[in-house]
Amino acid sequence: MEESQRQKKIASVLQRDLVDILQGAATKGGLKGVIISVSKVKVTADLTDAKVYLSIFPNDKGKELLEGIRSNTPFIRHELAQRTKNQLRRMPQLMFYIDDSLEYIDQIEKSLKGEDNPIANPDLLSKRKKS
Repeated sequence: MEESQRQKKIASVLQRDLVDILQGAATKGGLKGVIISVSKVKVTADLTDAKVYLSIFPNDKGKELLEGIRSNTPFIRHELAQRTKNQLRRMPQLMFYIDDSLEYIDQIEKSLKGEDNPIANPDLLSKRKKS
């Protein structure tokens, strides 16, 4: 089912403000050389839940930072509610996930350049689920 205009608008507002909140928290927390970007926000039709997909660089710190972000979800949600109080009546529940699409693309490029060509042997690439 396609997203409505309202869902798209809410998702873009949440995405823009989440970038500011997460990058601000990373710099205040003393994390140097870490980039957190919000690659996509999907809001349900009833606007109660929002799936937030994060790209974290470097990749090796992704799981650790995701756990920290998930543990601080109530604080992030509160800060987001303060920023969007004139646009939203109710703040959606936030669910954070790692967006591994760039890593997947990088894996494909490396495979195509090397001897292990996934076109010749499709079993080399892991299967991806569509979300």
